[in-house]
Amino acid sequence: MAILEILEFPDERLRTVAKAVDRFDADLGRLIDDMVETMYAAKGIGLAATQVNVHRRLLVLDVSEAQDSPRVYINPEIIESDGSETCEEGCLSVPGVYAEVSRAERVRVRAQDRDGSSFTEDLDGLHAVCLQHEMDHLEGKLFVDYLSTLKRRMVAKKLEKQRKLASQKPARAVL
Repeated sequence: MAILEILEFPDERLRTVAKAVDRFDADLGRLIDDMVETMYAAKGIGLAATQVNVHRRLLVLDVSEAQDSPRVYINPEIIESDGSETCEEGCLSVPGVYAEVSRAERVRVRAQDRDGSSFTEDLDGLHAVCLQHEMDHLEGKLFVDYLSTLKRRMVAKKLEKQRKLASQKPARAVL
């Protein structure tokens, strides 16, 4: 397994609309395993393939308290939604930024597992919110798109400043 590079806003590759997965093979299995490992290493609860520059309709998430129950959704499609809830969201592709976003409180999703078998699942609460957030990535959308233009510009400037500061830190010699 390997830790994959996570693209960060405003990288234009995050705007790519993902294509359906049509091959369920060993390469897909490795990608899923790498995505789960990357999600855990980044201390996230969800990761879409788009975020690691693979533009296929695949996402992984784990909203369990112990972070030991990864779920895989391939070619996910929300077939029903109900209610509305607003909660604070963050994103591995927009590090250190959080904002209130309104989403459906409950969803029914149809997807495929890593072997290509179809399933339907009813989700609510954090699980439903996380799934919707990751599915947005598959459409080339980020949670910052729910913010005003001014706030989105502020987020972009903040991230640019963080990257600039990180690149200016001197390397430490290890003897």
